Amino acid sequence: MKNYLLSIFKEAESEIPALKEISLAFEKPKVAEHGDISTNAAMLLSKKLKNNPRVIAQQIVNSLKIDQKVISKTEIAGPGFINFFFTKEYVTYIIKKILDKKERFGKSERYAGKKANVEFVSANPTGPLTVGHGRNAVVGDTFANILEWVGYTVDREYYFNNAGRQMRVLGDSVKLRYLEIIGEQISFPEDYYQGEYIKEIAMHLYIKYGDSLKNESPEGIFKDTAENEIFFDIKKSLENLGIVHKIFFNEYSLYQEGKMDELLNYFKVHNLTYEKDGAVWLKLKELGQPEDKVIVKSTGEPTYRLPDIAYHAVKINRGYDLLIDIFGSDHSATYPDVMAGIKAIGLDSDKVKVMIQQFVTITDGNEVVKMSTRKANYITLDELNNEVGKDAVRYFFNMYNINSHMVFDLSIAKKKSDENPVFYVQYAHARINSILNRVKEAHLEISTNNLDLLVHDDEQNLIKTLFQFEEEVELSFEGLGTHRICSYLYELAAAYHRFNKSCRILGTETKLAEARLALSYAAMIVIKNGLSILGVSAPEEM
Repeated sequence: MKNYLLSIFKEAESEIPALKEISLAFEKPKVAEHGDISTNAAMLLSKKLKNNPRVIAQQIVNSLKIDQKVISKTEIAGPGFINFFFTKEYVTYIIKKILDKKERFGKSERYAGKKANVEFVSANPTGPLTVGHGRNAVVGDTFANILEWVGYTVDREYYFNNAGRQMRVLGDSVKLRYLEIIGEQISFPEDYYQGEYIKEIAMHLYIKYGDSLKNESPEGIFKDTAENEIFFDIKKSLENLGIVHKIFFNEYSLYQEGKMDELLNYFKVHNLTYEKDGAVWLKLKELGQPEDKVIVKSTGEPTYRLPDIAYHAVKINRGYDLLIDIFGSDHSATYPDVMAGIKAIGLDSDKVKVMIQQFVTITDGNEVVKMSTRKANYITLDELNNEVGKDAVRYFFNMYNINSHMVFDLSIAKKKSDENPVFYVQYAHARINSILNRVKEAHLEISTNNLDLLVHDDEQNLIKTLFQFEEEVELSFEGLGTHRICSYLYELAAAYHRFNKSCRILGTETKLAEARLALSYAAMIVIKNGLSILGVSAPEEM
């Protein structure tokens, strides 16, 4: 629907050139009586054309070359909205399109031939993935799916650092637990890693080496073993959710390959740094940021900004057309410094889009489940997955805008009822499959020969909802979000349940029954396609 309107508005630009200067927006009215799609184009042009929006709206309508087989009526409403009513003949055409394309319906070649990189999770190997990491992981993988649906070839990337103080603390934590196992009295610092996983790694070392490691350095076998075992578990946790990264990039390689020195030298040569209090500062104010920032501490250790700029330079130089970063909320005030640094070295920072993930609160009914990573009083991603299952984990994490704080209610995620949104959507798919199996016994076939019989309000509403899917995929890409897909699927499931209740298939005249069967099958295809984007299964029975 939207694409058709865009095409006739484009043609109308010859008569109303000002249409070229506005960003056309088409929305589905909240009230069905206001049409199928509405636009506020006339109101956007009012100030520019210095005329009443309703007058401009009429001029726009008069200039549109409308095919009466597509649009049955236009209406100017309120302060100047233009409402469009599509013909039932045009609306039912979408069913044929869906049945023809099947699993390809909703996919486009808009960005075919272009490459994208999505960097997500990127937790350092110091402990198991928590639910916070889980939200980042699920949204990152799902958005990568969306990119593939609009035509991109996508690389999923994981960036990590296995050097620095946190890894020294990790090695120390394991050694202290090891010493505890072999009977030595230890004092375990409050700020060390407290989880059971540390004790398990220490036990693995004891089983293999006995007490022969008591004089070994914490930064040797203790740190290396911990890193390897933790990373193995991280990858396994992600695989349990259907997530597989193509690239694992170690920050330490930036030092080994001289990328850090090259970058620092570039900044110095171009007079973008200065020294103060023994530290090296980047002239971010000259680069459009509020204040200068330290990039190398007085100790000689770089702040995160320097390796992050170097890392993004490496990614951009690989030739990607688009790079997506999914960061935690602690990056919201600082990633602009990195983007400014990228621009300063002559690279296109506009290729980089950032998604900021807000916090997750886990509840069980009205009770909040508290988390504390260091104290190990937290829910791991594996525990959440085991508790509610992969489908609920992926659907719930995708259900909210990543920019907003979310509440993950375990009690709802475990319910096998309409109160659980993923169950509600999956049940619609299973219900249609059940109907398809039953109609075989009634010798009915899926037929598109009599789609013009689908005139009931609930039939038309379901078809128009199916119409939206292609646009929802596009809008999810443009808006850097996955939550629209969840909202859409819930709306589609609701439209199908209403249709199924009011429009019987079995026991209805054959031509109408087979047309309704075609509509049901189309709905099943779209539900499955939407769930596949989310990485959620589409069960055939429940």
